[in-house]
Amino acid sequence: MAENEGKKARNDNKRAAVYIVIGVLLTGLVALCIIFALQSRQMKEMVEILELEKEELTDEYEDLSIQFDGYQQMDVHNDSLQEQLAVEQQRVRDLLEELRITKATNARRIAELKKELATVRKVMVEYVRQIDSLNQTNERLTKENLHYRRENKQITEQNTRLEEANTALSETVSRAARLEVTAFQATFLNERDKKTKQFSRIHKFQFDYTIGKNTTCEPGMKMVYVRLTRPDGELMTKASSPVFTFENGELQSSLAQEIEYTGEETRGTLYWTMEEILHPGDYSVNFFADGQHIGTFGFSVKK
Repeated sequence: MAENEGKKARNDNKRAAVYIVIGVLLTGLVALCIIFALQSRQMKEMVEILELEKEELTDEYEDLSIQFDGYQQMDVHNDSLQEQLAVEQQRVRDLLEELRITKATNARRIAELKKELATVRKVMVEYVRQIDSLNQTNERLTKENLHYRRENKQITEQNTRLEEANTALSETVSRAARLEVTAFQATFLNERDKKTKQFSRIHKFQFDYTIGKNTTCEPGMKMVYVRLTRPDGELMTKASSPVFTFENGELQSSLAQEIEYTGEETRGTLYWTMEEILHPGDYSVNFFADGQHIGTFGFSVKK
């Protein structure tokens, strides 16, 4: 009986030991579960933080890319600086693309891209400084050019006024030195060179003219040309009527006469013998000399 009680005690002891082991194992398992749960939660929170950091870094890269676009569109008058801006802009685009495909859990690469961003920002600051310096220089040069243009405009206007004054003076001198017919009279003659007023007896026109005194005109032999125009506007000419030069062209004359001009008042007389049908009406007589128009007169023939 005592032996049976001993066996029972030993069995109870073994059973208790098993329960203890099971209890310890269960406690350890529960502890492991708790630790795993905590680690999972911490990992999830860490991943969320990394995702947020990646999003913020992506936004910063996109903002920087937009800034580069803005500077690229500016009218920067410096080819070297434009090329450097283009290189850095492409660098930002490449880094942004790499950031987008990099997993948020790759903390090391995310940190490297963050450092790259800081480097590019420093480069951007330097480019902004250069652009501002160029803009200030361009603004100063623009103001200087505007000042010089205004001065040149004033000088040009002064020169224009001087040229106009010189031209006016030259024209005044030219007019002062030009011959001028100051008096004219037309007389009608018959076949016996007697004055007549009868339309049917008019055979010849006698033109008496006077060239005024002009001490500024160069004296010497002068050829006086006359253009006689009928009432219908037709120029009256003869085969012997000479051609003369006027305003870079040539004109046909009706009559011509050479006179000696001494600067004093000079008179001359020209004759036109009728070889065509005489037309009643108003005739015009234009005088030319030294390539200039020196007088216009008119007379009427009444039937």
